[in-house]
Amino acid sequence: MAGMKHVEKSALVWFSPTQMFHLVTDVARYPEFLPWCDHSKVLEQDEQGMTAEVGIAFSRIRQSFVTRNTHVGIEKVLMRLVKGPFSSLHGEWTFSPLGAAGSDEPPKACKVGLRLSYDFDNLALRMLVGPVFDKIANSMVEAFVKRAHALYES
Repeated sequence: MAGMKHVEKSALVWFSPTQMFHLVTDVARYPEFLPWCDHSKVLEQDEQGMTAEVGIAFSRIRQSFVTRNTHVGIEKVLMRLVKGPFSSLHGEWTFSPLGAAGSDEPPKACKVGLRLSYDFDNLALRMLVGPVFDKIANSMVEAFVKRAHALYES
């Protein structure tokens, strides 16, 4: 697809993979710290993950989308589009522990990674919503790192 966009971002943080996994999977709290998110909710939850809806409100743009998020332990969250303004949306959050190899202590740091690939249903949506979603996608890791500092450094 000519319009398919790909984003890959990562950060090294002084928080455990478990802490970062819990931030990313706490979908209901997204509006508290993602300025573009006007609503979010878990529609269905099971032992493999969840189906969640996230609303985007940015300038005059209002859209929402639903993804199926599959949890692979606490190391990974796989996302795929269920419905929304996209023709394709899939992504992956990863939480890789950093620390001394062979240590019995739980990791106190990790590498957080996000890979997203997406395209829109039609040219009008691509031109209207595309630039907004590009900004959102490119700022996601930073937003979750800021949230981790706010929650875990007290």
